[in-house]
Amino acid sequence: MDAKSRMCLIRNRQALEKDIKTSYIMDCMVADQVLTLQEEEEVKLQNTQKERAAMLINTLLTKDNNAYRSFYNALLHEGYRDLAALLQDGIPVFSSRNGKNAVDEMTSYVKTTLCEGGVPQRPVVFVTRPKLVDAIKQKLCSLGSDPGWVTVYGMAGCGKTVLTAEALRDHQLLEGYFPGGVHWISVGKQDKAGLLIKLQNLCSRLEHDSALSQRPPLNIEEAKDRLRLLMLRKYPRSLLVLDDIWDSWVLKAFDNQCQVLITSRDRSVTDAVSGNKYEVHVESGLTHEKGLEVLALFVNMKISELPEQANCIVRECKGSPLVISLIGALLRDFPSRWEYYLKQLQNKQFKRIRKSSSYDYEALDEAMSISVEQLSNDLKDYYKDLSILPKDVKVPTKVLCILWDMETEEVEDILQEFVNKSLLFCDRNGNSFHYYLHDLQLDFLTEKNHNQLQELHKNIVNQYKKYYKLHVPVLSQEDCMYWYNFLAYHMAGANMQKELRDLMFSLDWIKAKTELVGPAHLIHEYVEYSSVLDQKDSVIRENFQEFLSLNGHLLGRQPFPDIIQLGLCQSETSEVYQQAKLRAQREMGTFYLEWINKKSLKNLSRLVVRPHKDAVYHACFSRDRQRIASCGADKTLQVFKAESGERLLEISAHDDEILCCTFSADDKYVATCSADKKVKLWDVNSANELKTIEIKDFFRNADEQQDDVEVLVKCCSWSRSGDVILVVAKNKLLLFDVTTCDLLTQVIISHHSTIQYCDFCAGDELVAVALSHCSVELINGNTDSIIIQTEPQESLICCCCLSEDLKFAAFGQENGAIKVWNWQLNECVFLRGHKEAIKDFALLENSKLLSWSFDGTVKIWSFESSSVLHELRGHEACVRCSAFSPNNKLLATGDDKGDIRIWDILTGKLLHFCSSVTVDEGEPTHGGWVTDLSFSPDSKMLVSSGGYLKWWDVTTGESLQTFYTNGTNLKSIHVSPNFEVYVTVDSLGILYVLRKL
Repeated sequence: MDAKSRMCLIRNRQALEKDIKTSYIMDCMVADQVLTLQEEEEVKLQNTQKERAAMLINTLLTKDNNAYRSFYNALLHEGYRDLAALLQDGIPVFSSRNGKNAVDEMTSYVKTTLCEGGVPQRPVVFVTRPKLVDAIKQKLCSLGSDPGWVTVYGMAGCGKTVLTAEALRDHQLLEGYFPGGVHWISVGKQDKAGLLIKLQNLCSRLEHDSALSQRPPLNIEEAKDRLRLLMLRKYPRSLLVLDDIWDSWVLKAFDNQCQVLITSRDRSVTDAVSGNKYEVHVESGLTHEKGLEVLALFVNMKISELPEQANCIVRECKGSPLVISLIGALLRDFPSRWEYYLKQLQNKQFKRIRKSSSYDYEALDEAMSISVEQLSNDLKDYYKDLSILPKDVKVPTKVLCILWDMETEEVEDILQEFVNKSLLFCDRNGNSFHYYLHDLQLDFLTEKNHNQLQELHKNIVNQYKKYYKLHVPVLSQEDCMYWYNFLAYHMAGANMQKELRDLMFSLDWIKAKTELVGPAHLIHEYVEYSSVLDQKDSVIRENFQEFLSLNGHLLGRQPFPDIIQLGLCQSETSEVYQQAKLRAQREMGTFYLEWINKKSLKNLSRLVVRPHKDAVYHACFSRDRQRIASCGADKTLQVFKAESGERLLEISAHDDEILCCTFSADDKYVATCSADKKVKLWDVNSANELKTIEIKDFFRNADEQQDDVEVLVKCCSWSRSGDVILVVAKNKLLLFDVTTCDLLTQVIISHHSTIQYCDFCAGDELVAVALSHCSVELINGNTDSIIIQTEPQESLICCCCLSEDLKFAAFGQENGAIKVWNWQLNECVFLRGHKEAIKDFALLENSKLLSWSFDGTVKIWSFESSSVLHELRGHEACVRCSAFSPNNKLLATGDDKGDIRIWDILTGKLLHFCSSVTVDEGEPTHGGWVTDLSFSPDSKMLVSSGGYLKWWDVTTGESLQTFYTNGTNLKSIHVSPNFEVYVTVDSLGILYVLRKL
């Protein structure tokens, strides 16, 4: 060893001896062949951790430069970055004499890249399979910089994962093709809830150094979008590795224009995704020579020195790397048992393992049994405890410390015995150690110990309760996420009904868990463990499941909503409501509201479905309210059961966006109209297209070619009789005979107006409202007569309103002007002052008008004098609504961002800014814009409506409480004179009557 390296090691010896755990360091050095197994055993014989570290350093000081580099890299790999930094100055320089090349200098770079990406380590006993490794590299290079898929496929246990990880240990491949890094995720057999958890964990890992903490994605589509943006913006030219894919639908969550390598047993698993595809087939087993090489490495012998039984064992194993490794590990501990293990293999008929897509559990179980039976009795008991671990889950050491009531070092020593015997796998990432069983091993354990599983689950629950007592784990603890994800799983497995009900029927548990992982996993648990939860009755479980389903879009966000207030919105017979009511009564100094007209609703539940892949433009109920039809930008018409959300019909109905859909009077048919200038009639039961009406044909004239006509077919409706279809297109109302599709009549709106909306009224009379840059018109469709028509305007009309006494009408224009028209006197006043289009306004008493514009200003006018009384500046977005305080001293305004400002009317001074603290992805606290405002009688409190209701302290501008309404938009808010009762209505027409508790 160089003198500089030696002195650096001696100088930092005290710090190294104090902190390092030698067992993991030595694994890396043995793999690098700079430390012998005999030297490793000598270190292990020392009594304390410090003595073992001192012995390792003494041994290291007798070795060469390669040993120093290996030790340095091992410190980096095992998370001792601070200690590695102390040795950095002593790293010896490579020279041509030591036989190393330039690529070897980057070993540290490769190890760091793969460690950060979660790529599994090379097994201690490893044999090269260069042909397969090179094939995987070649296919990865074939991707180039284009998105695509490389599938490494073959039977279980054939070495797909090891070969894939080995292919990635290539400096030129990583630097040249994947400089953005490698990100490895073990997928396994998943349902949608499990896949969402995997995606949440991956997004969290990729965002680990982000300055802003984000909530976990709430659904698979959101997770897919988050992952796409991360791979595009933060990790360009990186490789995503999906290990152990079972189902093709899982891949759709990762189909986002990135480079992906997957391992799978199913060759056709990528048929469901798009992009370039390449395949590498891994043979079902090792060659005979490679099998012998594995055995030779395990027993530390040359192949030529192996006994004759070795050839027979390899043949009996059919080349399976998994089974050969298990036998090799046993022979390492008992090198005289060649004949014994050969007979065991022959008797259990391992030749049955020949299927390429699944295990033969009987044969493989016997292979596991051979390994487990060689354990000491105490280790057998510890290994049996692993029978209850969830599949595809890496368990932190701390969980097993709690289970066995042991110190970390003791537990790690036990688990290392299992790892050494290929009975357990360890994921080592820095100082954090997680352990997991292969599916085959877990299948063997659960089958072998199936009569004891309930007791084993009960034991881990009791140990958890003993350790945490009245507390719950917090996020900073290593084992926190395990308990939140799997405590209910263990309680259900133990059939601990009371404990599971106490846990799952607790608002505190719901709050804590959804804050960490979102609602999807918890909803899944209510369904998964319903047989245990429902042993007394199912009502309470249904109460909590409904509560979570209704409020899942709110839970898991930051800032987290008040769960007690959410619970108060449930039915008064609900256990959730009862818990929330008791908690609210105990809380001192907190403002809570109760929804008092809930009994007037037959069913509080909502159906939330996300059927369309793009924007939804229209949805409607059938006349019998049993079905829902929807349409949108994805060009499809879809029909659902209103009660369950079950999809009844999905039709690719048009060539362009579908803007409207409507049921016929007898609910047998649905009409759709689209931007492709067509109206179509559909049979709901058969999904057959009955009629097509080409609307553009009715807009041609002698000077126009048919294809050049711009016609937006934006609305359609059936008559009550079901004989007539009404279509709104451009400036025409068209009525067609349903049977013949003949045009019955058309109403042309004057001045080239564009009709915004129309529908049949009682008696099939028609009233259309037209809004244009020329005029506002109310038309009777039966007589084609104009009820009201304004004079042409000089600019596009953006908004209009009538005073309550119908004396005045006001029109806001695109040029920022306001026209106030006295209908009775046929006189008008122009108010000019806004720099951009008028957003909206309100006619006030005493000939005053309040207006707000896209220019962000609010103005109070006197339209008698045509002057501005006050101009209020400060909003950063369009103002949506306003309210005056009862004492007429204050004005509150709300805008598109959900922000509210309170002004002094006399001076125009801003008194308070009620900040809409943004939550996830820029969504305002009001779930959108503010729709209405109302002051309390004493002008000290303000209530605002939008996506939900919020109460504000006018004096401080602070939020007092929030009332959520399931995400539906609230139209307005009305308050009782004593400000104790509140009434609002949402976009579904549901009335909410609230009172202050």
